[in-house]
Amino acid sequence: MKVQKFKLNKDFRRLYGRGKPYVSDHFVMYVMRSRFDGVRLGITTGKKIGNAVCRNRARRVLTAAFRQNVNDLLPGVDLVLVARTRILSVKSTLVAEEMRRGFLQAGVVHSC
Repeated sequence: MKVQKFKLNKDFRRLYGRGKPYVSDHFVMYVMRSRFDGVRLGITTGKKIGNAVCRNRARRVLTAAFRQNVNDLLPGVDLVLVARTRILSVKSTLVAEEMRRGFLQAGVVHSC
């Protein structure tokens, strides 16, 4: 599946405003349907997470968890993942399970 990354502030703000939030212990996920034929993804980590090393680790964990679930996603989905402070103490496999539950709640995965 084709995955594009969000880079522009206006794209993030659009999802924060119009997207449906799904909250878990380690991240917040904003989901919105789009006309794009693949998946568009944005990952944000605020300064509250910690220094640059901590923020980069949080992004790596979220990216690894997303890669484990990307093949199950339906096309035409925009996602923004916002890291929470507790993500620094867990592995990507646990985050991937939480992400899968969020995708099921949002109804953006194939029903297998």
